[in-house]
Amino acid sequence: MCKGVSDAIVVLVLALLTGCGMSSRSDGADSFEAARLRMVETQIRARGVSDPKVLRAMETVPRHELVPAALREAAYEDRPLPIGAGQTISQPYIVAAMSEALVLSGDERVLEIGTGSGYQAAVLAEIGVRVFSIELEPELAERARRDLDRLGYGSVVARQGDGYLGWPEHAPFDAIIVTAAPEEVPRALLDQLAVGGRMVIPVGDLSQDLLLLRKGPDGIERRVLMPVRFVPMRSESE
Repeated sequence: MCKGVSDAIVVLVLALLTGCGMSSRSDGADSFEAARLRMVETQIRARGVSDPKVLRAMETVPRHELVPAALREAAYEDRPLPIGAGQTISQPYIVAAMSEALVLSGDERVLEIGTGSGYQAAVLAEIGVRVFSIELEPELAERARRDLDRLGYGSVVARQGDGYLGWPEHAPFDAIIVTAAPEEVPRALLDQLAVGGRMVIPVGDLSQDLLLLRKGPDGIERRVLMPVRFVPMRSESE
């Protein structure tokens, strides 16, 4: 066989192998996208979440990129997943329901307590709001910041700190979302919520309720949304 023909065959084989690799990667991405869209239809829309901004955000954010690599195949299942440091990424439906309860138009300033993996912050960023997020665990705070930047959510302002104290330098906030459960609503967070603003927060010890708080000029209006089970909210002083 002449050298020219041999080289051509090698090039053809390499092209075919490369094409197969690209196809495999594409199929993997497609399978995650299909699972994400199915998650939205069967777990979220079917259970009553209807805000188009929230649904679009849930369809967009790659949850599989924000869970430990060993759990990627379970990323779009209807359950929370461990993310290290004794913390979890919330069940997709809960993320969507909490986001919808804030009734966001897309131009608000939102404080998140408990960055975790960064998933909730990414969903809020997709809605269009400005997110300020605090994570107590240094390991999770660093990983979330890195992953959010990698995925293009560099507009999320995140830091390690004590969520009980809020973020007074950036207050007041139009909305506050808390992803761990204190036994009582922290006073600092109520103080940093703007008049007319909303807070969604799980409250309780063994038995928890997800509360929606609305801050009016004359006080706080409370409504129980549903029973929930979140990890306890901790302070740096503990």
